[in-house]
Amino acid sequence: MTKFELMASMMCADYRNLEKEVTELDEGGIDSFHIDIMDGRYVPNYAMSLNDLICIRSLTKKPMDVHLMVEHPINTIDLFIKNLNPGDTIYIHPEAEYHPSTTLQKIIDAGLVPGIAINPGTSVETVYEMLRIVKKVLVMSVNPGNASQMFLPYVGKKYEKLLPMRMEMNFQIYWDGACSAEKIREYAPKGVRGFVLGTTLLFGKKTPYRETLSGIREMNF
Repeated sequence: MTKFELMASMMCADYRNLEKEVTELDEGGIDSFHIDIMDGRYVPNYAMSLNDLICIRSLTKKPMDVHLMVEHPINTIDLFIKNLNPGDTIYIHPEAEYHPSTTLQKIIDAGLVPGIAINPGTSVETVYEMLRIVKKVLVMSVNPGNASQMFLPYVGKKYEKLLPMRMEMNFQIYWDGACSAEKIREYAPKGVRGFVLGTTLLFGKKTPYRETLSGIREMNF
């Protein structure tokens, strides 16, 4: 049986009922909560804040998956580290930092899981050395900054490059953006470990989260 993780993209949640959203996702079987932090500079949008992260962290014991879409995360990384639990993940974008390995080391030293996020326009070759120090690689299948974008087909080639490297370099690959059931059915058997679920599959539907998540896990591969 193919094993994979499902993460809820919390920027897509209903903020009128955030506690209810977290509880229903938690009880429905979500594996972790994906938190998109945007500063309006690295990406042309503002999304979730540090306070959103603190709130969701207090409502669940499930892991947090924090995706920093900010310029120079080294300047603010301590704010996020101190509000997370050991085993939670922080992703940074290598292009956003002068010395990304220094920031990743701070994440490691704090007992958190280090990750990098790779934009559609970022080549695997430019992050090759960092693949040896991270535990997770979040591959963006859309340009970062907004929900409800279309999948960029050429990103599939990036997965083909990364998948053979993951065993040698000891990292796992995660999918972020325009994640449909078809994409999970295609890429989970190939070795993609987890999928961030947003408006394409999880949020804004009339189906209860438990039913949606169960349906995904019961798909035929």
